[in-house]
Amino acid sequence: QVQLVESGGGLVQAGGSLRHSCSASGFTISEYAMGWYRQAPGKERELVAHISAGGMRYYGDSVKGRFTISRDNAKNTVYLQMNNLKPEDTAVYYCARCRSSVICSPGGGDYWGQGTQVTVSS
Repeated sequence: QVQLVESGGGLVQAGGSLRHSCSASGFTISEYAMGWYRQAPGKERELVAHISAGGMRYYGDSVKGRFTISRDNAKNTVYLQMNNLKPEDTAVYYCARCRSSVICSPGGGDYWGQGTQVTVSS
């Protein structure tokens, strides 16, 4: 049974940092691209970052230089380190297993975490 369990998130002031974790079970993350998405109220879901099975990383323009995606294969866990947070980063963040080993589509993956709220105050 595939499961993605997220932790992290919370309330932080602008300029602060948070780290999300996404612990996977039922499959091996090193065989898939893994992605982080977010959805703010009234907005469409956005692909924030993904990491391929080979370790290639992609970042959305809005987070480039501030967010870092990584994974620990031994722990079967994916991370999203978020630095220099801005109020516009406020959203529910989701991790996802992507449908290929190379890339995550903007439309999402085939399995999702439960979502965690990030609120950045100005």
